[in-house]
Amino acid sequence: MKVKEYNEKLNEMSLEELYNEEQDLKEKLFKLRFQQVTTYMDNPLELRLVKRDIARVKTAIYKKSKNA
Repeated sequence: MKVKEYNEKLNEMSLEELYNEEQDLKEKLFKLRFQQVTTYMDNPLELRLVKRDIARVKTAIYKKSKNA
């Protein structure tokens, strides 16, 4: 998904959905880190992308909580 589309999707989500999205991304990051240490990774850049997605979600949470 492109960045602009992902940001629009995040803006439409509620705070609870954003928190769930953050938890899902953190679990995905944990699994990727574990995979990086134990086995060969197909796409090592995916770690960076997941970290950026987590930052985007946290920014959206901050904006929503600030406006509420």
